[in-house]
Amino acid sequence: IEHIGIAVQELEEAKKIYCDILGLELTGEKTLPERGVKVAFLETGNTKIELLEGIGVESSVSKFVERKGPGMHHICFEVDDIERVMKELEAAGVRLIDETPRRGAEGKLVAFLHPKSLSGVLIELTEK
Repeated sequence: IEHIGIAVQELEEAKKIYCDILGLELTGEKTLPERGVKVAFLETGNTKIELLEGIGVESSVSKFVERKGPGMHHICFEVDDIERVMKELEAAGVRLIDETPRRGAEGKLVAFLHPKSLSGVLIELTEK
């Protein structure tokens, strides 16, 4: 697991919980207006946590929080060859959200897989 994405209503409040109370290390923050999200990166020692706050009502993260409330948004798995893995998963019947990989918040290639194909869990792939 490369990271776990957690959707939050307010990034600053969530950082207080995860950093000040739980003691995780904040390693970076980014605002991605083209994706409608602000992200804080936290180090746990074994994997990373991404705290995600939606920007605006049209943001997929904002819609997620509105429908389901704050909580786990996705799990990200690191792969060696994202395009190969995407082709294999699609051939196995997994529905892709992203038809081609794109650059993620940390600059790596990423792609999302539809939760309806994966027992209700949104899965992100990221290339090493």
